[in-house]
Amino acid sequence: MIFELHGFGPALAAGTLMTIQLALSALAVGLVLGLLGALAKTSPYKPLQWLGGSYSTIVRGVPELLWVLLIYFGTVGLMRSLADLLGVESLELSAFAAGTIALGLCFGAYATEVFRGAILAIPKGHREAGMALGMSKARILWKLILPQMWRIALPGLGNLFMILMKDTALVSVIGLEEIMRRSQIAVTASKEPFTFYMVAAFIYLGLTILAMIGLHFLEKRASRGFVRSAS
Repeated sequence: MIFELHGFGPALAAGTLMTIQLALSALAVGLVLGLLGALAKTSPYKPLQWLGGSYSTIVRGVPELLWVLLIYFGTVGLMRSLADLLGVESLELSAFAAGTIALGLCFGAYATEVFRGAILAIPKGHREAGMALGMSKARILWKLILPQMWRIALPGLGNLFMILMKDTALVSVIGLEEIMRRSQIAVTASKEPFTFYMVAAFIYLGLTILAMIGLHFLEKRASRGFVRSAS
């Protein structure tokens, strides 16, 4: 099947690059938030447990599209106040930054539960062995808990990332020129919605396949030592 793109091929390629940049930026933010949320929820301290649980519940209870809109439009007044404080003419949050924060916030809320389950799956004896060797809590976390947690959590995180890539389409509502926004512009100019939306579908499918291949290699790499010890 050959599609006539009417000269919009480079624009769609630029939109694809923007989608990848947005997805990777949101992934970085989400992994940090998810790890912090999981550590808070598994902490022995009640205030931290409450904080981690509240973050996970509140963010997951609101649609991603609403978070995009709330963060983008909700920061207008804050940025104006900050501009007045700094004595500059204007400050505004870009669509890319707002999308990164919103999608990262949502990814982190779901990743919190993935990381939490992975932490709880690690036998307590591993921590006790580290303490018996005189390791500090920070060293136990860094050397014993995190490597094992990463291996267990990786499949779940991979699924979340593939969902995140498709959720980048939501940021088109605030004007970021990613795949969907570029496709909509092409549809308006060419009056051929089926062609460009089908091309967008193939692009998302291609990105998903590449993510699955990357996830496969990451899982193999993370399981190398585990496989050797089990054989």
